[in-house]
Amino acid sequence: MIEMSINVTVLGIAQDGGRPQLGCKKSCCHEVKDEAYPAGIGIIDDNGNRHMVDASRTMVHQMEIWNQDMLDSLFITHAHLGHVDGLGLLGKEVLATNEVPLYVSSTMGDLIEKTPSWKFLVDEKNVVLNQFQEGDQIPIGGGCIVPFSAPHRSELSDMHGFIIRGENKSLLYLPDLDDWPSLLLGFELKEWLKSLRVDIALIDGTFWSGEELPHRNLEQIPHPFVEDTLQLLGVKQDGDPDIGFIHLNHTNPLYDQHSQEAKLVNENGWFIAQQGMTFLL
Repeated sequence: MIEMSINVTVLGIAQDGGRPQLGCKKSCCHEVKDEAYPAGIGIIDDNGNRHMVDASRTMVHQMEIWNQDMLDSLFITHAHLGHVDGLGLLGKEVLATNEVPLYVSSTMGDLIEKTPSWKFLVDEKNVVLNQFQEGDQIPIGGGCIVPFSAPHRSELSDMHGFIIRGENKSLLYLPDLDDWPSLLLGFELKEWLKSLRVDIALIDGTFWSGEELPHRNLEQIPHPFVEDTLQLLGVKQDGDPDIGFIHLNHTNPLYDQHSQEAKLVNENGWFIAQQGMTFLL
């Protein structure tokens, strides 16, 4: 008998604007050789069903990374640009999907109902809305997907990360977060991950530090800085989950594998997510 498992593929590692990013005239974008797509993951369960987390406008390229041409369900973390600006691709102009389950929170569902171009997908039966609650165990072949709420700017909707549980391992996907204290509520980061029985975690790595965008007020676009997250994590110990950084802003020095910042991440035993990277659960 062939033993199957859930396969998770990283389909994008960038912040919503991608890399290179529109309007950027700095070397971080002008010298880019390999484009980075907005953060997302693809999941193939042990029945062969294809589940995507977040819908980017670059879905055509992400599908190429995934070696797929269709999806069987779609999960949305929240309503910010790079996580939803590909929803329209499911319509009759492109994929013309037929009743694909679309898993969203109640606030994201309300937003879809109030947004004509998205509601049209529901009316035309391209998608079927499925509203989840935190902690729901949404079944997939060989496991389940569990949403959990996370504090992040809620101008349009709330934010949920997902835990993908397989028969052997579990992976946490959390591309966006305002700050760790508001999520951890007194827990240590590694302690919190262990309490969730997580073996692999892909976490918010948007900014290395507060010096990347001197012309912007980062209080208006809060994310935990990677350099601070490393202080929380320390050096990887036996029994710690594998933790990688994803959702990198175009200015983030972690794109350069030879940078001192990237070396520090690796020397501490953690990793930087790469497009096409796969995990078996």
